[in-house]
Amino acid sequence: MRKLFLITLVSCISTAAMAQVSYGLKGGVNLGKFSEAFSDELKDYEKMNPSFYVTGFADIPVAPQFSIQPGLSLQGKGAKYEGEVNGTSGKITVNIMSLEIPVNAVYYIPAGTGNVFLGAGPYVGYALSGTYKSVVSGNDDASVEEDIDFSGDDKEANAFEAGLNFMGGYKLSNGFLINAGYGLGLTKIAADDDAPNYKNRVLSFGIGFQF
Repeated sequence: MRKLFLITLVSCISTAAMAQVSYGLKGGVNLGKFSEAFSDELKDYEKMNPSFYVTGFADIPVAPQFSIQPGLSLQGKGAKYEGEVNGTSGKITVNIMSLEIPVNAVYYIPAGTGNVFLGAGPYVGYALSGTYKSVVSGNDDASVEEDIDFSGDDKEANAFEAGLNFMGGYKLSNGFLINAGYGLGLTKIAADDDAPNYKNRVLSFGIGFQF
């Protein structure tokens, strides 16, 4: 029994060592929003805030048709509120740029000349920068643009974030990727304990290549 176990263990290690680790790069459009508005008055004016993402990743096979994908990702997030009240139009835009480390479990399903893939996993992120911009049409005095503070005594937002990723798409036999995803933030953005408990929500669409 011990000999059989050792043979099996060596076989598994050899298989893992021979597994073809590949690398990829993907990017595209992010459509961000917050899980809830700053106030009840803004709920009816919520829009998706467009930004972008770029992700480099490694694809590590651990079983037939199953891989683990750690990566490093630059993610644009935020929210937007836009509308008209009493004849005056206005827009509020919050932009946050974060550096994230996702680790996704990915399952490949052969289809046609390529593979459909589905995946999910956790991520941790750190906000590199952020801006808040409020514009009132025809009234420059009421317009505001300022950086978001992520540290110090005037801290407005938490720099660290954690959440879950969900992804899906199609990988052609030549390595070209078509993918979509959804980022579900689980940690509060606002640093003030009395502020609304809003979190990031990001829908993404993009293309890439796996070498």
